[in-house]
Amino acid sequence: MISAGDFRNGVTFEMDGQVLQIVEFQHVKPGKGAAFVRTKCKNVITGAVVERTFNPTDKFEPGYVERRDMQYLYNDGELYYFMDTETFEQIPLNADKLGDNFQFVKENTVCKILSYKGNVFGVEPPLFVELEIVETDPGFKGDTATNTLKPAKLETGATVRVPLFIENGERIRIDTRTGEYLERAK
Repeated sequence: MISAGDFRNGVTFEMDGQVLQIVEFQHVKPGKGAAFVRTKCKNVITGAVVERTFNPTDKFEPGYVERRDMQYLYNDGELYYFMDTETFEQIPLNADKLGDNFQFVKENTVCKILSYKGNVFGVEPPLFVELEIVETDPGFKGDTATNTLKPAKLETGATVRVPLFIENGERIRIDTRTGEYLERAK
């Protein structure tokens, strides 16, 4: 059992049949009245964030979210197939379970599959990926304004904004959490 007084960022617990993860917490001891814990909780399955207050003595069951490394194989239009790298078991997932940052994942990339009690609810791609630019406008000599960006289409079909000196065929690193260009790949 987890008491509300033990809440920390990242703690996962069950409440009212839902699995919640603490995003932010604050122990409050007002001058008058009893202490309480103010939190921002994220429902790990739906992604909804709610603000709640708890009595520090409230107790909850811990919620265990399983994270398994699986390799993205291919998609057949509507289903995306992942393979467990240890057991070679394949599972198909609908696009609604993938999230926006999946646009930076190419085939054969290892991702984390998130599940709760056997039900898959999300996919976490690697934090950083290296992708090739397939289409971008050329940068012109003398076009050196600081921090000027141009759109570039990647091999996965996603579009990111890159500096003017980046050209077609170059490989770049991207942060999948923000979808931003980081640097040229070495």
